[in-house]
Amino acid sequence: MVHIQLSLILCLFLSFGNFHRAEARIRHYKWNVKYEFRSPDCFKKLVMTINGKTPGPTIQAQEGDTVIVQVNNSLVTENLAIHWHGIRQIGTPWFDGTEGVTQCPILPGETFTYQFVVDRPGTYLYHAHYGMQRESGLYGLIRVAPLEPEPFAYDLDRSIILNDWYHKSTYEQVAGLSAIPFQWVGEPQSLLIHGKGRFNCSESPSLSTAVCDTSNPECSPFVQTVIPGKTYRLRIASLTALSALSFQIEGHNMTVVEADGHYVEPFVVKNLFIYSGETYSVIVKTDEEPSRNYWITSNVVSRNRTTPAGLGIFNYYPNHPKRSPPTVPPSPPAWDDVEPRLAQSLAIKAHQKYIHKPPTTSDRVIVLLNTQNNISGYRHWSVNNVSLTQPHTPYLIALKENITGAFDRISPPDGYDFTEYDIFNVSGNANATSGNGIYRLKFNTTVDIILQNANTMNVNNSETHPWHLHGHDFWVLGYGKGKWDVKNDTKKYNLENPIMKNTVPVHPFGWTALRFRTDNPGVWAFHCHIESHFYMGMGVVFEEGIQRVGNLPSSIMGCSHTKPFHTP
Repeated sequence: MVHIQLSLILCLFLSFGNFHRAEARIRHYKWNVKYEFRSPDCFKKLVMTINGKTPGPTIQAQEGDTVIVQVNNSLVTENLAIHWHGIRQIGTPWFDGTEGVTQCPILPGETFTYQFVVDRPGTYLYHAHYGMQRESGLYGLIRVAPLEPEPFAYDLDRSIILNDWYHKSTYEQVAGLSAIPFQWVGEPQSLLIHGKGRFNCSESPSLSTAVCDTSNPECSPFVQTVIPGKTYRLRIASLTALSALSFQIEGHNMTVVEADGHYVEPFVVKNLFIYSGETYSVIVKTDEEPSRNYWITSNVVSRNRTTPAGLGIFNYYPNHPKRSPPTVPPSPPAWDDVEPRLAQSLAIKAHQKYIHKPPTTSDRVIVLLNTQNNISGYRHWSVNNVSLTQPHTPYLIALKENITGAFDRISPPDGYDFTEYDIFNVSGNANATSGNGIYRLKFNTTVDIILQNANTMNVNNSETHPWHLHGHDFWVLGYGKGKWDVKNDTKKYNLENPIMKNTVPVHPFGWTALRFRTDNPGVWAFHCHIESHFYMGMGVVFEEGIQRVGNLPSSIMGCSHTKPFHTP
């Protein structure tokens, strides 16, 4: 009898435990976005802040929770939209936060409420997705705790956002990108480590201390204080406007365990190569000499390095946090050495206990050739010789509400002239055009995307492009050098343990192969995550299952052809 009672009590306890664990919470945030003067790298400029901060507040939630963010646009003269990078928005495609694709912008003085479920644990991002606003400082982290134990152990959990920083406003940069003759944005002035950097004001003697002041406490180095003998999980995220980065902690190895919210079969690095839009979790043991501090560094790779290193301090408690390490910062990898970067990309595999095998075949293959072009005298980036120009009426609303004339209904090409196009030389691209057509994908099918890199308009030059897919994760099937070969390269795909990600690099003069399922009804952007490149047309848009999308909220409407559907 006692045994039966104990069994009943145990069953009730387990049932209650499962019910309690499955109970999701609602996380409310109220944000006020405005411009404020800040000096993150000692140079004073207008910066976008959220509740007075940049980086903005970290969203903390648990798997399955609902996040509600009430955003007040106090920018006075600018529209706004915020993208929840890595959150798939299942059932809520209208809250993806992509102006021109999923919503009308938030007008100055207006308040807009985003509401979505964070359905998977991991490290994600949020950032502005209107024009090139992201590089003005509007960005932050989303940390989603798991319901189940993770496949790695640590004592403490910390986050670091990496960024590059320009002194010119986005208005000035956009004006140059849209000018004849073309005026490139140039290399960033500084690299920020969690919102802090150090520009050498003495390099510009004309700058007064009112504009550039290295004694300003705002630009004191970032300090990560650690306790000796502990194991740390560091969530490293990149939201650079342009730069690919190498991240190091002097004297310490890093074990990569998570990438874009997916568990990685652990591997050890000294340098973590990270591209805009990516997140990684690394395990670091504080087992070095405890009587001193160590350097944290970020450096530009893949572009000729003219921007000084970003420097922070890995502070071993109880050393003073402002005590500089006794050594010089560690040397970075050669900026133009592609091999170690390609090697890291190839090393990232799904954790052996968390493998989600991709379908063995695909229903459609789309090859996207990235090129630089001149169109009517203006410099563009193009995909299969089409440079994306987003319409004023968001695609999602136009398609769901059957609004005609909002965008070109002819889809862009699924490939390019494989036999004639030479990816290693500057091409005239005389047939390049601007357009806003989209790819219509059959719902619940498997699609392969091949990202093919080529020469830019400069001789012997090919750039690294981090591509981000909204609304999905994809399997990374492989990387390669040169021109993708449909007969031979497809045989080398990793179908056993590929990592799933939402952002991936395509390396210079190389290709990257992705596979995903069209199982999330909506309209989704897929684009280079470099701000200037996307602004110049380097992106495409996918539609899938639009008839399955629920009724659109009127809050996302109000611009262009959507005005009749908007109810204040």
